[in-house]
Amino acid sequence: MLSALALLTVAASSPPAAVAVHFDRDGGVETRVVVGMADRQSGRPLSPDDPVRIASVSKLVVALGVMRLVEAGRLDLDRDVSDYLGWRLRHPAYPDRAVTLAQLLGHRAGLTDDIDYALPLGADLETALQNPAAWDKARPPGGDFTYANLNYPIVAATIEGATDERFDQAMARLVFRPLGVDACFNWPTCSDAAVARAVVLYDADGSVVRDDMKGIRPECPVVPAADGGCDLGTYRLARHGAGFSPQGGLRISANGLARIGVMLLRRGDGFLRPDSLARLDAMAPVRPTTGEGTEGFFCEYGLAMHSSGSGASSGPGCRDDLFGDGRRRVGHSGDAYGLRSGLWFDLEAGEGTAYFVTQVPDGQKGKRSAYSAAEEELVDAAVAAPTAVSPLASPAHGH
Repeated sequence: MLSALALLTVAASSPPAAVAVHFDRDGGVETRVVVGMADRQSGRPLSPDDPVRIASVSKLVVALGVMRLVEAGRLDLDRDVSDYLGWRLRHPAYPDRAVTLAQLLGHRAGLTDDIDYALPLGADLETALQNPAAWDKARPPGGDFTYANLNYPIVAATIEGATDERFDQAMARLVFRPLGVDACFNWPTCSDAAVARAVVLYDADGSVVRDDMKGIRPECPVVPAADGGCDLGTYRLARHGAGFSPQGGLRISANGLARIGVMLLRRGDGFLRPDSLARLDAMAPVRPTTGEGTEGFFCEYGLAMHSSGSGASSGPGCRDDLFGDGRRRVGHSGDAYGLRSGLWFDLEAGEGTAYFVTQVPDGQKGKRSAYSAAEEELVDAAVAAPTAVSPLASPAHGH
């Protein structure tokens, strides 16, 4: 294992937790870097089985649940989502254009993050989306890409409308249990053992920002109601969507991500059909935008996946080569609450990497890419420092 000092020298002190695992198409998983503390107060060291709030890698996992429902005939990527929501969703500047799941998953529905997408319990998603600030009047549904977290509460509400299940519970049934992964959105469906291993998130100055739970799941797993209440019995299916943080609230370990990565490399592995994954990771070029992910970070985006190392094919200004080797990988990155994360797979080489690193300063940039210096150093260390191999058995899948 690498020491924290040797691994990362990106701030006055090393981040308290970093892990990177390598996985391959054969199901092999290597822990290549694991350093620091999952909980500094207790002195509990980090392991690759410890769940963390993985940020926007969550979006890729949400898309897996969507595709399970597509294959079951419960959802259609190109159908008006109003049919599933039970209320009419329209861009106010383009009222005659339907909004579809494909547009929402691919950040091409015309939405912005200019309203708060972390809706409190009791809020109504339809009402929130009637605010003109939620929409970019220059971008119609199906138009240009602009990254917006607000797309994903609508996706979650659509899942609820199609299943008549709360989003986090539907994801447990559709994705986590079939893949044999102890993961969850905002903690209710994770095991007690996972809750006890939670990784505490710290910001750059070392302050606790998330999941300092001391082995006890939170009393309120959603943003409380305006009056401070947290009666989940008032949660209305297909009318809220944001409660369990579909845009970034997945708690999962690096080894859990590796399990998903192996499935992606195996093109579904009985969990999804190859054509379903091909729809998700079919990349389209991204024009420069004014939203999140500028400065050459997003060069291509599919449906809840983007590329790293897309290179000259994406045009001038592209700086998405996190690994610095010119190889094209697809997957998703994450950035929230001082954490940076990624799940990346290389179909041609049949291998991939899952990682996270905490306590990264906001806006930190690397030397060769638009990613952070912490991530560049972490993946470099992961490439250079294999340790022990632990193969993952292929789980039984079922819809």
